[in-house]
Amino acid sequence: MKVLVIGGGAREHALCRSLSLDPDVTALHCAPGNAGIAEVAELHQVDALDGAAVARLATGLAADLVVVGPEAPLVAGVADAVRTAGIPCFGPSKEAAELEGSKAFAKDVMAAAGVPTARSYVCTTPDEIDAALDAFGAPYVVKDDGLAAGKGVVVTDDIEQARAHALSCDRVVIEEYLDGPEVSLFAITDGRTVLPLTPAQDFKRALDGDEGPNTGGMGAYSPLPWADPKLVDDVMATVLQPTVDELRRRGTPFSGLLYAGLAITSRGVRVIEFNARFGDPETQVVLARLKTPLAGVLLNAAKGTLDTEPPLNWRDDAAVTVVVAAHNYPGTPRTGDVIEGLDEVAAEDAPHAYVLHAGTKRDGDAVVSAGGRVLSVTATGKDLAQARERAYAAVGRIRLEGAQHRTDIARKAAEHPAGQ
Repeated sequence: MKVLVIGGGAREHALCRSLSLDPDVTALHCAPGNAGIAEVAELHQVDALDGAAVARLATGLAADLVVVGPEAPLVAGVADAVRTAGIPCFGPSKEAAELEGSKAFAKDVMAAAGVPTARSYVCTTPDEIDAALDAFGAPYVVKDDGLAAGKGVVVTDDIEQARAHALSCDRVVIEEYLDGPEVSLFAITDGRTVLPLTPAQDFKRALDGDEGPNTGGMGAYSPLPWADPKLVDDVMATVLQPTVDELRRRGTPFSGLLYAGLAITSRGVRVIEFNARFGDPETQVVLARLKTPLAGVLLNAAKGTLDTEPPLNWRDDAAVTVVVAAHNYPGTPRTGDVIEGLDEVAAEDAPHAYVLHAGTKRDGDAVVSAGGRVLSVTATGKDLAQARERAYAAVGRIRLEGAQHRTDIARKAAEHPAGQ
């Protein structure tokens, strides 16, 4: 089949890499892509938020499947436009993508479906904000209701910082703090059948030891050796299936990738948030472990025939990804710096370690930085310790002026597999 992937980050590079290894994929296209994706797919320019333009591109390419990577095009209704053009699309409708587009909508769905989550208030006035902050106390959890590229959440003990963030949002969700480790669990769904993937954990803070500002994610690992073996089954029964059933009941079936951000609290599993697409950087480690060819699964989800899909097959290997970010990320990152060492990683570390591009572009013969998160260096190994070792060896070959990365991705889980 011919596949078109929309997006240009490391998540899309991970998707394109997996699709390029699928024997059923005869042609692979990506728009707009990046310097790394160009090695496995033909790139095209398109406004990813313009549904009509994406549909025209897909039609012109005679695509059999369109996969929409980022959240903004989904919330803008791009998947609807592609489906209207008669092409199967992996990604929820505009209405269903509100599960990520609006925290308040997600809370409403969870309440109706009986999904366990944090108690919360939706606030639009300063008085409501003050009342909610007083009701919950520190640490304060303040979430912009709309899309914020993973950076709309502030968790702080400082009430003035919490209030300032809340006041900067048009509509804000203030909720109780959830203790315990966080887990990302993805599920592929056609709006009825739900196929869970393997859990992963990502690292949101910029600096080692979970210090510094929130980012879009600085690394991830899978599997989670410390997690309850029944975790996936429990989340399927209490979170994923009830949410999919509730959205179908409302007449807005969710077809695509449902991402549950979870806290494993002292009182059980609680949903922190839902996303309507593959997470970045968790996708990099989840797909590194997936044995089942990807294209057919995504096509069955897009066509509503996921019930014909057998359970997914997983490698026993562990996977770790380390994000190499630009100078000053997550502030205003510096771009245009030359990236060196990519050929060395390909020569010395393959096939166990490889580089997925995020914010990169070609500048003549050079590859240069073009965003905040520049690369996701991903590695597999017999366990997390070996995967970490291989990932950081590859990171050590990358040369990018002013670059930063965390040195502790998956360290605790590798050293103490029985518990965080």
